[in-house]
Amino acid sequence: MAFTESEIAEHLQVIEDKFWSLRRPALQQRHRIREGQRFTDQAIELFLVRPVYDRPSEQVEEYLAKIRFVRTTKVWRLFWKRADGKRHSYPPHPQTGSLAEAIAIILKDPHGCFFG
Repeated sequence: MAFTESEIAEHLQVIEDKFWSLRRPALQQRHRIREGQRFTDQAIELFLVRPVYDRPSEQVEEYLAKIRFVRTTKVWRLFWKRADGKRHSYPPHPQTGSLAEAIAIILKDPHGCFFG
């Protein structure tokens, strides 16, 4: 079952308070780089939209992370994009008990998986 409208509103608030407020692009870059999130079924994708390096008139989504909620077990699964272009479970912490915990893991990023 997909997220309800009230769940989306709640998750958006957590994402803003715990993630974007800390990782938002610098003020002087916000006219070029913007943050985004996409809700699909029971997953949230976090990304940045920025100009293509050698074609600044074109925009590209820079994938950061995917967090999927498993309703039956009430856990949040965390994914990162590897060099093969596929999303893989994040080995050090593949799941957490809350969206806020998942975001905290992404922010710490001790292995450089989410922010390089």
